[in-house]
Amino acid sequence: MYNNDRVASWNVPLRTQIHKIDFEHGTTTGKRVIRVDGVEILRRDWMFKLVGKEVFKFGTTHCTINVEAIGNFAYEYSLTVNGKTYNKFKEEQNKKLQSWEMTIYGHDWRIVLDKDSMEIWANGNIIKKEAEFVDNGTETHFELGTTPCRIVTISSGNRKIGIIHQLYADDKLIPSVSEKRGF
Repeated sequence: MYNNDRVASWNVPLRTQIHKIDFEHGTTTGKRVIRVDGVEILRRDWMFKLVGKEVFKFGTTHCTINVEAIGNFAYEYSLTVNGKTYNKFKEEQNKKLQSWEMTIYGHDWRIVLDKDSMEIWANGNIIKKEAEFVDNGTETHFELGTTPCRIVTISSGNRKIGIIHQLYADDKLIPSVSEKRGF
């Protein structure tokens, strides 16, 4: 699918899904190709200027790839998402969103909680939910297929940690993506 001109790849976490951005830069051909989730969205061939910016958009997300020379025929590639550096954008998304990945009866699910709006997304679709107040916090109930799920929201009791969100599917605690990956 890709040739050996791919020089950079980024995973951009959004509510709907994690989008993979790939960038090809042919320094001998002057080619630039941008793919989002494997779909080519921009191609430029025979460019004589090998440095500069490529601005593109997918959905409502605005991105810029910056190509800078760092020596003779050596280049550095950086991504800006919605006006923020890639690392800053990911950091903000990690604070705003909490996600879980699991398989139920052979079906893979990616659940995302938007902590600001308390919207819940399952595999890129917003889902219907019902919230109720319980001792020490709230429980938000929903179903994935026929599997009952709930997100329990409680205070950690620690200002630095803040609010804790835990997902239960069929009464089993599901570790968040950040817990699985050790973030």
